[in-house]
Amino acid sequence: MSETTPLRIVGIGGTTRAGSSCETALRIALQAAGKAGAQTEIIAGDDLVLPMYSPENRVEDARSERLVKLLREADGVIIASPGYHGSLSGLVKNALDYTEDMRTDNRPYFEGRAVGSIVCAAGWQAVGTTLTTLRSIIHALRGWPTPVGAGINTATKQFDQGEAIDPAVAAQLRLVAQQVVEFARMRVANSTAG
Repeated sequence: MSETTPLRIVGIGGTTRAGSSCETALRIALQAAGKAGAQTEIIAGDDLVLPMYSPENRVEDARSERLVKLLREADGVIIASPGYHGSLSGLVKNALDYTEDMRTDNRPYFEGRAVGSIVCAAGWQAVGTTLTTLRSIIHALRGWPTPVGAGINTATKQFDQGEAIDPAVAAQLRLVAQQVVEFARMRVANSTAG
């Protein structure tokens, strides 16, 4: 990556429901990453409807191929999941399982990448357990979870027309994006310096 090539940040998450709180939160974070100078891509909505990942019976699929390609090129990742029954949604977990295709890459899985976490759930208990699970998965995939993860309690309305209603929620999402971009910048600078 040259000094003129922008950082690439990939966002994964949301639900299949257009305008879901989780997808809205992810879009706000990616917008903040874009304002910080990164090029962003999103895998959300119907793009998350992938064949169930099965390494022994891998199904060729244009959406999953795009997902893996974008992740291979990514300097950083932001993952947003709804908290379903205290954990990640099946759609988001299945998308993350496709990183297994990257196991033999020079940078396997999320190696050397900052990964931001966003969780939206209708209650603080599900927010907390899902955020903990998501951060554990990021560790297992060799990623660097950002110090801040955004936990959003959607038991009350948090978004309106694509914007966060609560300034504290907006600030959390910007901070997650800022940390992903800053780490990616440092990582790229370090790899080109040596």
